[in-house]
Amino acid sequence: MMRSQMKLKMRRIPGAGIGALLLVVAVGNCDAQTPKPASNFGPSKFGPGNPFYAASTLPLRTTPFDKIKDSDYQPAIDAGMAQQLVEVEAIANNPAPPTFDNTLVALERSGLLLNRAYAAFNLVTQANTDPELEKVQAYEAPRLAAHEDAINLNAKLFARIKTIYDERASLSLDAESLRLVEYDYQQFVKAGANLADADKEKLKKLDEEESTLENTFMTRLLDATTAGAYSTKDPGALAGLSAGQMAAAAEEAKAHKQQGWMLPLENTTQQPDLATVTDRATRNAIFEHSWNRTERGDANDTRSTIARLAQLRAAKAALLGFPNYAAWNLTDQMAKTPETALRFLDAMVPATTAKAASEAKGIEALDDFKPSGSDAYPVVDPADWEFYAEQVRKAKFDYDQAQVKPYFELNHVLKGGVFYAAHELYGLTFKERKDLPVWQPDVRVFQVYDADGRPLALWYCDYFKRDNKNGGAWEDSLVGESKLLGTQPVVYNVANFEKPAAGEPALLSFDDVTTMFHEFGHALHAMFADTKYPSLSGTAVARDFVEFPSQFNEHWASYPAVFAHYARHYKTGEPMPAELAAKIVRAKTFDQGYEFTEILAASELDLEWHTLPASAPLQDPDVFEQEALKRTHLSVSYVPPRYRSSYFLHIWEEGYQAGYYAYTWSEMLDDDAFQWFEGHGGMTRANGDRFRHMVLSRGNTEDLQKMYEKWLGAQPSVEPMLKARGLAGN
Repeated sequence: MMRSQMKLKMRRIPGAGIGALLLVVAVGNCDAQTPKPASNFGPSKFGPGNPFYAASTLPLRTTPFDKIKDSDYQPAIDAGMAQQLVEVEAIANNPAPPTFDNTLVALERSGLLLNRAYAAFNLVTQANTDPELEKVQAYEAPRLAAHEDAINLNAKLFARIKTIYDERASLSLDAESLRLVEYDYQQFVKAGANLADADKEKLKKLDEEESTLENTFMTRLLDATTAGAYSTKDPGALAGLSAGQMAAAAEEAKAHKQQGWMLPLENTTQQPDLATVTDRATRNAIFEHSWNRTERGDANDTRSTIARLAQLRAAKAALLGFPNYAAWNLTDQMAKTPETALRFLDAMVPATTAKAASEAKGIEALDDFKPSGSDAYPVVDPADWEFYAEQVRKAKFDYDQAQVKPYFELNHVLKGGVFYAAHELYGLTFKERKDLPVWQPDVRVFQVYDADGRPLALWYCDYFKRDNKNGGAWEDSLVGESKLLGTQPVVYNVANFEKPAAGEPALLSFDDVTTMFHEFGHALHAMFADTKYPSLSGTAVARDFVEFPSQFNEHWASYPAVFAHYARHYKTGEPMPAELAAKIVRAKTFDQGYEFTEILAASELDLEWHTLPASAPLQDPDVFEQEALKRTHLSVSYVPPRYRSSYFLHIWEEGYQAGYYAYTWSEMLDDDAFQWFEGHGGMTRANGDRFRHMVLSRGNTEDLQKMYEKWLGAQPSVEPMLKARGLAGN
């Protein structure tokens, strides 16, 4: 099954603040005072008329989107940075000896205005951007990073934190408070707090350029993806698409003021329409548009940007005393070192590529398989893989996606599947609210109630694809949980499902269904947070742990009791026939050699980029990618990486640099966890409540490896994951 992506590109800005997840698309160099505005921006005007001026009066302090104009963000963010710097300076210059309360707790309380404004800004710039917001984003990116540096590199503040850290054993702190001391000290050291003043200035300059380039990459990629849509005026070119897909493609073209039909690009290399389009020339064109979207030598070409980003990151790591960026970045992850992550991935390459090769043989054995003609031996072309793989699926399992989609209507999957599973496991109930403002008309809002009937959270969903939305799927929060701040979670999920034509139902593939469960798993992690400090709350955990709750939640999509509850025909309400449902279950390991090779190739490519030493010359991305895939034994002609280097959003802008392996690491944890559930009675409230109490509610309040092992009763094993993917015996 396709793993969805959670949008978590975040670097932490200290304060409510240190724990709040904030998008930092650039790093800047400025004084500790408010930086000067860019030439195309006037001085910030911030006052009571700005909707961010005071905390929201809406339920759970959610964002008043109906009152916010694009022009409100920049002054609020600027004022928030200035306000937090005043707060931090007061903490750093406090004449009283440093204590846990007057330093770390005070820091947790700082930055409320900045977080309030930036949480909303981060949402709209990812899910509903426009040219004005993009200008604000480019303007604020280096300022936000400079703001982060101004706090993390504040010598007086760090001296206070170090004093508390050195004395922590004698402070009689509770376990969560002790964890905060150790976590904050670790994060400040990682950010460069121990550097000499001259090296701090070098770091700021590196951060400034890195940040600007990250923002440049994101903007170019969004434009390139939009420009890469496949368009045609010939309906025959799209033969194989359903009437609903054709109608949606016609509406997409109309929205772009074009005649004919348009198929927008997904963020991955492979495109879903390749499975059904029968015309080879069209498939080749769609694949070429995807594969070369950012390599056309035009204004949206990203190759020079990513080459310089890799170089900058290596230089930053060297300055901080590490041999490469991955070695620096993984110090606070479960894997700890790039060597551990690489060994973990390398061990799975032989079996995975061998299975992909056997799948290629299965395709070539089809009666209607037509070799591309480019090779002496008929190896399937990557542009044809999805189409022929679908034929194998039909032949082997006697069903295709068109058969199952009528049973996966979005609203019923949501209420009868996602919500139902959450109720059965955790006792949650949901009530849709139409009285709360949203950022786009397609967005829906639900009040979430705990098992005892008390309001637990607000949850938003924004499911349909738009040109002004980043690709993929993700979760984030507008308000995080914190007992210290007295806040409850306001959480959202975003995806890119195909929007149906007016009056038509939104019918999903099973991959889409799995994405809904996945992202809601992240939402549960955030909603169940039960911690004091915002820095340690909810999803504020290591990259190679954060995907565990979401990927674990995917299992309930195919759990028999849940599946039977939501898989019903959108017209008749009849449940999916047992025979068809069984075929979906049997097909779960289908094409896993191909899919896992895609993922391993992307994961190893990421680590290859981020284990470059500072002494390495500027790389040619195309040459580097080819050589990296050969070195890792993943240069498979018919299986391109899930993301090519030049459009690998996760690692160049979303915060997964040297961390894309985390999806597979977390998959190991989630499959092992589901095996535990199956061995202890499956979907029961007792199991759900235990998981919630021992894992989902704890955030980063204890060592994650120990947390997992205490819940599981053993060390994690890779075997359940290999079995689930059909790469090991059952």
